Amino acid sequence: MRKVTVSVPASTANLGAGFDCLALALNLRNVVELWDTGRGSGLEIDIEGEGEDRLPLDASNLIYRAAERVFAAVGRRPGGLLRLHAVNGIPLGSGLGSSAASVVGGLAAANALVDGKLSREALLRMAYELEGHPDNAAAALYGGLTLVSAAGEELMVRALPAPAMRVSVCLPDLRLSTAEARAALPAQVPLADAVFNLGRALFTVQALTTNDEALLSWAVADRLHQPYRQKLIPGYATVVAEARKAGALAVALSGAGPALVAFASARHAEIAAAMQAAFEVNGLRSRSFVLPVDRQGVQIGVIEG
Repeated sequence: MRKVTVSVPASTANLGAGFDCLALALNLRNVVELWDTGRGSGLEIDIEGEGEDRLPLDASNLIYRAAERVFAAVGRRPGGLLRLHAVNGIPLGSGLGSSAASVVGGLAAANALVDGKLSREALLRMAYELEGHPDNAAAALYGGLTLVSAAGEELMVRALPAPAMRVSVCLPDLRLSTAEARAALPAQVPLADAVFNLGRALFTVQALTTNDEALLSWAVADRLHQPYRQKLIPGYATVVAEARKAGALAVALSGAGPALVAFASARHAEIAAAMQAAFEVNGLRSRSFVLPVDRQGVQIGVIEG
């Protein structure tokens, strides 16, 4: 019997100006265990942690659907009863890449289980097809800071070294799907706003890779998505202001939200507490995390029995 264990990090995408092009892996992880029992047939799934009372335990499960994508691509699949056990540390619908982590976990686990020998680039392309956007999946696969460009069949990715740093994340108790957040965006934007974001995104990469705090504080400004999405999050402006008062260098919406991520060199716990207090004033409970940047990406272990 071969048993595969896959650990996948969370991610924060966009980083302000880098809409759908930048993502940073964070050390909050989901773990997927997948094995062929060698007896019987069918599928058994159980889930612990985030979403254990909400996620499906049948063939519609996202991890399993991703695994099936690999089995179909390589033309091999387990012959016996397939067992899938997931331990989820990444909150669902948070803006921290939970769905991307599930997809990457299923793809990587299935690839290792059947010895598919698919590259990370191939797995990213599959994740892009399943997710519709590749930024979170790229960070989950490669770790660190990732740059992606996707248009139709074209997909380019580069992983850059990220400094050892921590971020403060505050997640309000608010249901906000990626579909809702995308629906809030305009179909067209002014040319000046597009140019503004291009420049800021370039400098965000420079700031993160060189640990230039002053540059990062300036660079995360955005005109393409945050001005529209912040209206969906009560108290957004207050939370950002309070985080900066507490010592944050920069604050951005994490992915499509509703979580916010604050960058700082110190006082991470105080910044997280300030964001929580600001949400509380606006009638929202929240929870916070202080997370290191993950520089490893997906981790895979195989046990032969």
